[in-house]
Amino acid sequence: MTNTKERAEDTCPLVYQCRLSLSTRTVNHLAGLLRRHLKAIGSRWRILPPGKIAVIVLAVLRHDQRLADMAGGNNISESTVRRWRDEMIALLAAQAPRLDRALKKIARQGGEVVLIDGTLVHTQRRTGKADRKNYSGKHRHHGLHFLALTDERGRLVWISAARPGRTHDNTAARHDHILAHLRAAGLGALADLGFRGLDNDILDPVIVTGFHRSRTHKLTPAERTANRVLAVGRSPVEHGFAHLKNWRILAKLRTDPAHATQLLRALLVLTSLEINR
Repeated sequence: MTNTKERAEDTCPLVYQCRLSLSTRTVNHLAGLLRRHLKAIGSRWRILPPGKIAVIVLAVLRHDQRLADMAGGNNISESTVRRWRDEMIALLAAQAPRLDRALKKIARQGGEVVLIDGTLVHTQRRTGKADRKNYSGKHRHHGLHFLALTDERGRLVWISAARPGRTHDNTAARHDHILAHLRAAGLGALADLGFRGLDNDILDPVIVTGFHRSRTHKLTPAERTANRVLAVGRSPVEHGFAHLKNWRILAKLRTDPAHATQLLRALLVLTSLEINR
């Protein structure tokens, strides 16, 4: 038996087409962003035009396409696709709004409340004790925790930094000074019971979390009704998370957790472009 490294004569790379369920506006925005960046850094040549680069990066983010597959289908190297992806993520993340500016914009538009919630983005499990902090006992999975704010219609307006999966909602909110920013903007917030204790002002609360039932305290009919009304008011925040998680790259992150914050903020900008068109 003889071993050979020669390829069969009839073998050739196969390429297939895939529909990218995004608007032309989003592609044009990325292409224009890249053109301005190339002009600013004095780069006069890329192997592919900015519009094509934008489509490749969006395919990686939207459908979680493997870099090697996108490289082979466009006759470029995998490292080139990775460099383009990281470059576009950095450019988009720089456009993500700051917390104080996002809240002030809602106040100027006549908004009165925002919706706040936390969620977990699943990540691959890593070896060693250092990964224990990424395990969420609530979700029973390894991941990264982040907070998000939406307006009353469920449109995402801000995303926090990614933190270890075991981080509590209250801890993240205190670290980002959510309460102080809400008071400065003159806005209220609707939240779930995970944010109980964040706002201890009984006379003029900014964050409304509903009533908690325990073994020693049974909810009255009025308290149950108030919780149902609050749940209906908070429901749009789940639509905001759903729109964000339509980007399949978040299905199970394979990137370095240190870069997850930049990725999330880039996806916030892209989601806003799609939803607010």
